[in-house]
Amino acid sequence: MWETILSFHRLRDRRGAPAFGEWRTETRVRLKGETRLLGALVPRRGYFPDFLTPPEGRFGLAEGLQALRATPGEQVRTELALLGPGAPSLPARIGALSEDDPAELGRLADALRAYHRAAVEPYWPHIRARAEADRVVRGRALLDGGADELLATLPPMIRWRAPVLEADYPVDRELFLDGRGLLLQPSFFCRGTPVVYRDPTLPPVLVYPVTQVDAPTAAGHRGRGAGPSLGRLVGRTRSAVLSAIEHGTTTSELARRAGVSLASASQHACVLREAGLVVTLRHGNAVLHTLTPLGAALLNGGAQGVPGPGRTGRTGTTSGTVPSPRT
Repeated sequence: MWETILSFHRLRDRRGAPAFGEWRTETRVRLKGETRLLGALVPRRGYFPDFLTPPEGRFGLAEGLQALRATPGEQVRTELALLGPGAPSLPARIGALSEDDPAELGRLADALRAYHRAAVEPYWPHIRARAEADRVVRGRALLDGGADELLATLPPMIRWRAPVLEADYPVDRELFLDGRGLLLQPSFFCRGTPVVYRDPTLPPVLVYPVTQVDAPTAAGHRGRGAGPSLGRLVGRTRSAVLSAIEHGTTTSELARRAGVSLASASQHACVLREAGLVVTLRHGNAVLHTLTPLGAALLNGGAQGVPGPGRTGRTGTTSGTVPSPRT
């Protein structure tokens, strides 16, 4: 749900064309009017209603859409009123959302599903691979140095100054966790600044940008796995390298685990990356290799279900200073 709404921001954002230009072009061809409905609820900048990204969405798109359909009328009315004078005027069809009509919420959910199929679903393996790679980086930091190290490795617009987590944003606001914990959720389409719920009574979540490796393209993703790189993916050594990367590894660790030289480990990782089986991110002074869903499926012996992007969280009573409006 978060990726779907945030991708809608990127669709209308004229900045960063090199990063998302091809994705915008491909997506717009598939759209069939869904943006007219969403555009009234999701301004180009600033707040958008919390009910568009319900907490239940962490279990999957279907669960998120079901929760959206069940949004109480009072919440809908309150959050629509927060869109403010700068937001586009709400068409009658959107205004009817505040009249406790389940059919209107159902139509909104259908529009979101249709938009997701056009803008997000074709690129989901690519998006999920980036989120999983980020998850490995954060998990590694947690194992190496605990919660302090984990929070210190978040993107530079977020700073851990115990016991406060600070984030850059034009509007100042304090969010007290009061023992509820904080869900850290990496997002492919989140750019520039993190995003939080406006309603402080909702389960605290901090959506932050993953490290951008390359932009999603449906054609590029479909082409992976069928090119010459995959044809070179044979032999015992490369199978050992793929297995060694399963839980995330640096190049030097990969060389030791696979029993090859550092140069050979780097070369094998490059071939696997070109084949769409591995993602490589920089972590401190080293690079960290992780498997994509395709790589994990190949390692496990077939195209089987791969869990969605994991989220690293922590509990406690720490307070945090985090941004208030949505981006």
